[in-house]
Amino acid sequence: MTFTETLVEIPVRIDFDAAVPRFSRAVASLDHAATAELDRVGIDPATRDLVRLRASQLNGCSYCVDLHTKTGRSAGLTEQKLHAVAIWRDSPLFTAAERAALRLTESITRAPETHVPDGDVDEALAHFGDERTGALIALIVAINAWNLIGVATRCWPIERDED
Repeated sequence: MTFTETLVEIPVRIDFDAAVPRFSRAVASLDHAATAELDRVGIDPATRDLVRLRASQLNGCSYCVDLHTKTGRSAGLTEQKLHAVAIWRDSPLFTAAERAALRLTESITRAPETHVPDGDVDEALAHFGDERTGALIALIVAINAWNLIGVATRCWPIERDED
């Protein structure tokens, strides 16, 4: 017996970009500013996608998880490493600097619970210094904004890859 499964459609709740275009453009500007800072201080694209992917996983933003898995692959991250982001603490695939970035990502993304402990910031500062840590914080703030919009509105449907 074979089963034919139909994928479940997840409906858009609000076309956020159309409903609040100025705000949507402002969030895009925030993201562009964070990216410009990352470029300025030399944070590599792979680390950026690890941070974006982990925040998106924690926030449950399906669009952003899909997007940053794909952009991470384009940035040179292996399938193995992409799959391990969710369990990075128990995986030997991440460098000390990547671990510091992921720890900071989790701490800021879960700020109501963690209150971003000194140790998490200190570890990032030890690996990245002030400017690069500041750029990572900007990135984490920006991706969390996108995630919250995506989760609340489901405004960006995922395009299914062809098998």
